Amino acid sequence: MHHVQVKRRMGESDVAEVAELLATVALADGHRPLGEHKWLDLVHGGRTGFAGFVAREGRAGPLLGYAQLSRGHRTWGVEVVVVPEARGPDHCVTPDLLSAAVAEVGRQGGGHVHLWVAKPDDWWDDTAASCGLHRGRELLQMRRPLPFAHEDLGVTVRAFVPGEDEATWLEVNNRAFASHPEQGDWDLDTLLEREAEPWFDPDGFLLHERDGRLAAFCWTKVHEGEHRLGEIYVIGVDPDFQGLGLGRALVLAGLDHLAAAGIGTGMLYVDGDNAAAVSLYRSLGFEVDHLDRAYTGDVASTR
Repeated sequence: MHHVQVKRRMGESDVAEVAELLATVALADGHRPLGEHKWLDLVHGGRTGFAGFVAREGRAGPLLGYAQLSRGHRTWGVEVVVVPEARGPDHCVTPDLLSAAVAEVGRQGGGHVHLWVAKPDDWWDDTAASCGLHRGRELLQMRRPLPFAHEDLGVTVRAFVPGEDEATWLEVNNRAFASHPEQGDWDLDTLLEREAEPWFDPDGFLLHERDGRLAAFCWTKVHEGEHRLGEIYVIGVDPDFQGLGLGRALVLAGLDHLAAAGIGTGMLYVDGDNAAAVSLYRSLGFEVDHLDRAYTGDVASTR
């Protein structure tokens, strides 16, 4: 029998215990089990709307699973992490954690919910539906080998300068992603949190300027591990400079930077229904490695 407990603030010992669980699951699954937005919310102790849910064997046993609820840009984000031996239709740890998180949304006034699941199987459809959530966005992870020869597009870039470029970049990012649920409402604290992460490298944060303005950017990220991956972390073009081929040019600049750093595989994420972007990336040699899915729904207030 397991026990689910809610934590609306996370202390150092709580974070350490959850981090150990995440490391165990990452090793078993071959990918990080908690998205970056959620991870940063966790390590900073939980911000407005945060709630963490831990499932244990009994009331004092080891962790079997963890769910996190974080308030995002016009939506609530939920993710659930469970050890492999406690997953699937013969176990109720995952449904219990998810239902606890959805109930918490109702207690905090309700709203639109996104549950992100990496590499979902059909069992997830039933589990999400039991909590009133149904298939929504699908995010494709696409990969290609590096390096590769390509045409010189003649676009110059420079490295991001911490302490100088934050305000300008935030303005362009928020214009470029005005309707995006995760990327479209960043503030200075959000950016500085990324700059404080061990993976942050300003030399891989490439800016392209035209007419004295920031026109486009490509922010790369290296995932260390047994098989290093180089990610096109965020690629954006100011709406005033769209239609000039800058997206393609900046992706190529980012891939060149990653290849020069000795990375053998390039990777990015793209919305599955963004046909134009998927077509662009396929033209650059990317192929789908796997998909992540958002299950969505609207939760009524129970206040």
